[in-house]
Amino acid sequence: MKNKLYLLAGLAGAAAIAVSLSSCVSIPHGAKAVSPFNQQKYLGTWYEIARMDFKFEKGLERVTATYTLNDDRSIRVKNRGYKTKDQEWKQSIGKAKLVGDPTEGRLKVSFFGPFYAGYNVIAIDPDYKYALIAGNNLKYLWLLSREKTMPDYIKQRYLAHAKALGYDTEKLVWTDQHADGND
Repeated sequence: MKNKLYLLAGLAGAAAIAVSLSSCVSIPHGAKAVSPFNQQKYLGTWYEIARMDFKFEKGLERVTATYTLNDDRSIRVKNRGYKTKDQEWKQSIGKAKLVGDPTEGRLKVSFFGPFYAGYNVIAIDPDYKYALIAGNNLKYLWLLSREKTMPDYIKQRYLAHAKALGYDTEKLVWTDQHADGND
């Protein structure tokens, strides 16, 4: 009987951990999501200008993210990049949902079933041409543009904003949007 209680307690603990991990949609300390945020204006294709590198994007160039609205009002996320070393395109499809206030630029994104991560629009220009995105913590950061480039003054403003939050912007990987590869 005692072993069954330990087993049940262990299973309950594992379930609690799984639930908390699947809901990891925080925002870095001190960061604020854009408000008001217009989801409709955000939809479409964005070019990655820079990122904090992580295993799912390692070695990718010509990275884009395309956001489209699903019938259930969630957002389809299509990330695509060219792996120069392998000379092939890589793609992953995910789903995003707004978190909390729909006029705030806070979303949760999943590429792996029930597991979500925070995706926070922390800066955007009025025309929705350039955006600064923070993940759950200081390990995830993206500079995005509707074009393959971003004006230097916007880059500098976004980098200063990220540094003020504690990001080590020296670790950013600057995406080559003109790398070899056919569309």
